Amino acid sequence: MATSPLSRPRLPDYKNACITGIIPALLGPQGTKEIPDWMPTCVQGARQVVLLVIDGLGWHQLQKNIMHCPTLATMQGSSITTVAPTTTVSALTSITTGLAPAEHGLVGYRIDMGVRVMQMLKWGDEKGDLRNLYPPDLIQPCPPFMGASVPVLSKAELEGSAFTEAHLRGVRPRGWRAASSIAVEVGQLLRNGEKFVYAYYDGVDKIAHERGFGSFYEAELRSADEIVKNIQASLTPDSVLIVTADHGQVMVGTNTTPPHADVLAMTAYQSGEGRFRWLHARDGVEVELFARATARHSDVAWVASKEQVIDENWLGPRLGSATRKRLGDVALVPREPISFDDAADTSPFLLQCRHGALTDDELDVPLLAITGK
Repeated sequence: MATSPLSRPRLPDYKNACITGIIPALLGPQGTKEIPDWMPTCVQGARQVVLLVIDGLGWHQLQKNIMHCPTLATMQGSSITTVAPTTTVSALTSITTGLAPAEHGLVGYRIDMGVRVMQMLKWGDEKGDLRNLYPPDLIQPCPPFMGASVPVLSKAELEGSAFTEAHLRGVRPRGWRAASSIAVEVGQLLRNGEKFVYAYYDGVDKIAHERGFGSFYEAELRSADEIVKNIQASLTPDSVLIVTADHGQVMVGTNTTPPHADVLAMTAYQSGEGRFRWLHARDGVEVELFARATARHSDVAWVASKEQVIDENWLGPRLGSATRKRLGDVALVPREPISFDDAADTSPFLLQCRHGALTDDELDVPLLAITGK
């Protein structure tokens, strides 16, 4: 199948500076003795490591708002890439397992499971929970943290969810109910001798989705920076704090539209999300669907066939047969700040900022580090 014009976006740097390499670098056989050259040098030789993932904190958004983040501004490091699609389900699983979505299989926000399209954060669809039909450890069989049982700090209400089981099973959860508890818990764990601590904070992503960029977003960045400052203050000698993110953000607002009616006429259903929308063709019209999608949407989006996505390793190398079945026939991945709607993919409010595509704003995330004072 031919490819559409402008159909080759910048892809994640899976072989080098990518979120997939963080955990192997920190928990591999050499530990922090031989870190890759894209890792901040202050990580070298650290006896204890805290990895904080700030959901939605893109590198370019951070740079534009660095005046609100005095602690992050002092940290050593630069940007690395996340994975494709640039979405929480895929990226958090890639961080914890050290594998690309092609390998761990969680290839998007809404995934075609064969019988149903499942929303992966809820692990269900409009009919309810699907954990019994799709056990998390079978849908995502790769162990997190290279098989180590590490302490994990995240919201207490996330404990026990199916997605948590899929990407964090086997860990020692330390749920927090107030973000101020994160630094306190980190300090206690380090003083008790833990060599590695994983922490997750979702405030930046939530505010960007609901409020967009502006005063609310800036206030949230200041709060997130305060969390980083407090964690730094809790560090022990010879320990280091690393901060990264799962994806960045693009302001979309009301710039949402369904795929063109000519395209939908050949589409049986959709999966993915607004900025990485998979079209599943009606029987026998895969080639025609690609041609129509290209004609109608290549001015604003990368339009790619499933074969192109696989052949060019958009989702990473080593894509298995089970994962292949979860992909659609044609991908619509916006270059412009728009979103492709799907009536089956709803939200309780209009998302102001979105992510999922392969623009620099979504693809580049920070990898920053700092030692204790």
